Amino acid sequence: MRLNKFLLIVLFFIGAQAQSQVLLSLIFGDKLNSEKIEFGLEGGFNWANIDGFESSKRFRDFNLGFYFDIQMKDQWRLYTGVLVKSKLGSDELTMNDLERLGIPIEEEEGTYTQKLNYFLVPALLKYKFKNRFYLESGPQFGLRTKAFVQFEAEVDGQEIEVRTVNTDQTNPIEAGWVAGTGYHFSPGKGMSVGVKYFHGFTNVYKGQSGTNNSSIFVKLTVPIGAKKSEERRAKKEAERKEKEAEKEPEDDKNKPAL
Repeated sequence: MRLNKFLLIVLFFIGAQAQSQVLLSLIFGDKLNSEKIEFGLEGGFNWANIDGFESSKRFRDFNLGFYFDIQMKDQWRLYTGVLVKSKLGSDELTMNDLERLGIPIEEEEGTYTQKLNYFLVPALLKYKFKNRFYLESGPQFGLRTKAFVQFEAEVDGQEIEVRTVNTDQTNPIEAGWVAGTGYHFSPGKGMSVGVKYFHGFTNVYKGQSGTNNSSIFVKLTVPIGAKKSEERRAKKEAERKEKEAEKEPEDDKNKPAL
């Protein structure tokens, strides 16, 4: 119980700061990069579903966040960060699904979609092969910020949209496992593409077992400020060598004559 409260506090703090940090990263991205740390933005598309529903239609949405790719020993890396804009859920819920959730049925014919907004935090162990392909796997944690069932219909040429909030029915903490693969476009730091699968271990709904999130993510990672950071390090190294070169003649003058 204490662990759950601790995770809730940590993820809430991360989530509250995440949106402003994405904007700041565009300005200060070069400060967050170093010789062994690559920082950048991760964006992509995901297809999500919730186990235990009659509906098997996956909910589709864009996602956006930032990442840290931390070099460890040899080809091993630690991949982490925050997906700031990320939705999970399930599309085209059936009447039985709606009854199970206690969602009112509208008079018009339309579609019902369960949408869950999360801040997702991966902690993946990543192995980058010499041919630029990589494998990654590890836990992923989430903080649910919103939950609602959205009804959409078109009547007489007009679009109708009704949201029924069911945040209180859902668990605030998500935890599960990720496995994925991808490809780097350059041998060093640079853009990459990848695909990963996530399956949650916690129930989405309180008191309803077997209601687990699952999602397929297609992602693109773009380093921010990495080139500028490397140029700054190269400049400092050149200045260091220049100072050493200036110091050597002075040391020769101080040597005793034979």
